[in-house]
Amino acid sequence: MASISLGLHFSRKKSLARNAAVERKNLITVCRFSVKTLIDRSCFETIDDSCSEFTNFAAILEQVLSHRLKGQINWFGYESPRSFWDFIHVACGKVPHNCISSIENMENVSSSRAKGRAWIRVALMEKRLSEYISTSLRDIKTTRRYYEDGAIVLGEEANMLAGMLLGLNAIDFSFCLKGESLDGNCPAVIDYTPYLKFTQSSDSISSDEEELRTLGSSGSEGSTPENIGPPFITDQHSWYNKCKRVEQKFRLALEQKGYLEELVRLREAQLAESVAQNKLVLQRMEETDLNHKFEKEQLEFIILELQDQLHSFQSLEQLSAEISLSSTSLDPLHPQKEGVGRHGNSKSEGKEDTPSLLGLCGSLTSMTSYKSLTSLKSSECLASPNAEITSPGLTPS
Repeated sequence: MASISLGLHFSRKKSLARNAAVERKNLITVCRFSVKTLIDRSCFETIDDSCSEFTNFAAILEQVLSHRLKGQINWFGYESPRSFWDFIHVACGKVPHNCISSIENMENVSSSRAKGRAWIRVALMEKRLSEYISTSLRDIKTTRRYYEDGAIVLGEEANMLAGMLLGLNAIDFSFCLKGESLDGNCPAVIDYTPYLKFTQSSDSISSDEEELRTLGSSGSEGSTPENIGPPFITDQHSWYNKCKRVEQKFRLALEQKGYLEELVRLREAQLAESVAQNKLVLQRMEETDLNHKFEKEQLEFIILELQDQLHSFQSLEQLSAEISLSSTSLDPLHPQKEGVGRHGNSKSEGKEDTPSLLGLCGSLTSMTSYKSLTSLKSSECLASPNAEITSPGLTPS
């Protein structure tokens, strides 16, 4: 019994894995078909909300982004369904110049499902749907927080999804964000009939028209297989359709080539502008470094010069102080002028000579000035008696 239960459990697990893989493959394949049909239709008319191909594509993309999306746990512990907009709102918030805030501020869009549908249309009109999807898929932490294991956005199909959506950047979309298409009450339903058309092989013995004609005239005796023309005409018609499809594909590839070339030129221009700005910034940095170095050298030179001047000033002050002391000790008239000095210094008693005054008197107290002053004083003292004798005012009458 244990082995039987184990085998049943293993087979059930295997069938669940197979079903999940088939579901992912079907959604990715249908999404690729819808992108191709949307690109083919854009060659003949403008894509808007009335286009059935776009309606089907939007439903498929909504199913892909909602595949194995985790529910939201409320306060009572129950899990309520969640829309893919909750994931897009968080994962695409880091995209520069995104449209998340503008969609949040829409007045006529209230539910999460309606906001997600509005985001798909705005991203297509901005030609940035692939950029949004790629950015959100790179945020692995946020993706695992919102999706369960086995989801398309967590598998290898995610890279295929971002790649196939890149071709939609060549299409000019025009949507009205106030219509009934943004109604979040009704779920999106995928129409598989455009992708289930049977194409008969060229090796088939009979065509569909011949089989229908044979079935319709099976009861009549006059039905003869002498008309063999329709298969040939059908074959020509099929070749014509194939040529038309190839022409459409070529035209589409040419438009995509022009768009990609223009995008490359734009990126090259932006790169050249960035390189030029980088060179300008580097040049300014080099000039600023040179100016800083030059200013630093000037400041260092000024500091050294000021230090030398300060040292010389200090030595001059010491020298002037020594010379003044020596002059006062060697002056022969110092005792005679002591009394006068007492009277003259009585007013300035208690004051001391400052170093600045000593520095100013340094030139007067030098050795040469001292010698000239002593010689002058001695000559005046020697000549004063003669001056008194020969003075005309003192001669006797």
